[in-house]
Amino acid sequence: MPHGNNPIDRRNFLAASAVTAASLATPNFALAAPRLKPKYILGSCMYGYTAVAEIVPEVAKIGATALDIWPKVHGNQREQLDEMGEEKFAALLKKHDITLGCITQYKLGPFGLQNEMRLAKRLGCKTIVCGGSGPRNLKGKELKAAVGTFIEKLKPHLEVAEETGVTIAIENHGNNLIDSPDSLKWLAELRTSKNLGIAFAPYHLEQDEKLQSDLIRTLGSSIAMFYAWQHGMGCHVKLPKEQELLQMPGRGDLDFVPVFAALQDIKYEGWTEIFMHPVPRGIPILETTGEVTAEINRSREYITKCLSTI
Repeated sequence: MPHGNNPIDRRNFLAASAVTAASLATPNFALAAPRLKPKYILGSCMYGYTAVAEIVPEVAKIGATALDIWPKVHGNQREQLDEMGEEKFAALLKKHDITLGCITQYKLGPFGLQNEMRLAKRLGCKTIVCGGSGPRNLKGKELKAAVGTFIEKLKPHLEVAEETGVTIAIENHGNNLIDSPDSLKWLAELRTSKNLGIAFAPYHLEQDEKLQSDLIRTLGSSIAMFYAWQHGMGCHVKLPKEQELLQMPGRGDLDFVPVFAALQDIKYEGWTEIFMHPVPRGIPILETTGEVTAEINRSREYITKCLSTI
């Protein structure tokens, strides 16, 4: 309480009381960072060569808002798009209130995407994923130089990316120029356009949560796609289904808590795709569409639990 009748004391007391009351009435959002809310996207290849009209209704069922469309051999929905035509495909998406969020195009490669980017623009798609291009198994200065050369060669294609509003996201795919933590760091550091990004695939990195989470923090806003995908027992040899499914979050040994904590730290706003590869390619990860969706949701529940602990 103020002492005596000093007006300055009284004024200070009233001001302090007002501040205290306001702080009690209004939460201090600066103290608590909002929990990451993954922006889920559904990969069409999880359903093999299933008709795209059957896959599109599954998007909302996994809490996603968009479709990532894949071509052969992993899926054939990109070819289905050509067969049905852009207008009919766009109407299908609109009917189910979803968008085309990504086109995956390893077959065309980073230097063959110009027409695909124009198609993406027509369909309102902002992301195309592909692999890098250049020599493999490099380290140190040679690796940095090769990544710089790759980015230089990409410049005419990045001009089209900027015109069309598309981000070309390079995945750290195995046996590629861009396949190691250092190559990803150089790609992020040397890129000359924000329309060049990274599709971050934990599967293709050492299954070390600290290494991956530290790398995510280093790469920051360059990450445009995050695959919720781990190595498990691999995806190149036919295994019993329970072993093949160890690629899915929550089934294998990789702890995604620190990985998602890192994504939260960088305020990640890109796509999150729950993912795996079946053996052989082109088949659904499980026999029926309903089973595939349920398995994706199983991993999504695991991710939700991970996020609740951060």
